[in-house]
Amino acid sequence: MKIMKEEAKSWLKKAEEDLEVAKDMIKLKKYEYAAFWSQQAVEKAFKGMQIEKENRFDKIHDLVLLSKKVSAPSEITEICKKLTLAYTYTRYPDVESGKADMETISKDFVKDAEEVFRWIRKNL
Repeated sequence: MKIMKEEAKSWLKKAEEDLEVAKDMIKLKKYEYAAFWSQQAVEKAFKGMQIEKENRFDKIHDLVLLSKKVSAPSEITEICKKLTLAYTYTRYPDVESGKADMETISKDFVKDAEEVFRWIRKNL
């Protein structure tokens, strides 16, 4: 088993915690928060991966760009396109999100985040 850098471990631990918060928000029916924390979890996980591979991370929030920085496959980058939207429309009240179905959207975001996590774990 490979020994991981402490800073990378810290970022990945925080990412896991954020994903747990997203799941908790689903249980509490706080769907916009679930969407937001799903995005945050993936962002931190990618940054942890960057630290592990490059000893640095990019100070950006765009998951598509972060996925490309770690050479994620196109399927992961496609997921990141969706998750990046969560960051925008859960943080800014003037951006419409189609809130009528936030429950389904948020549950999908959590599943998408879990898929990205599986890829990151496999590729660290």
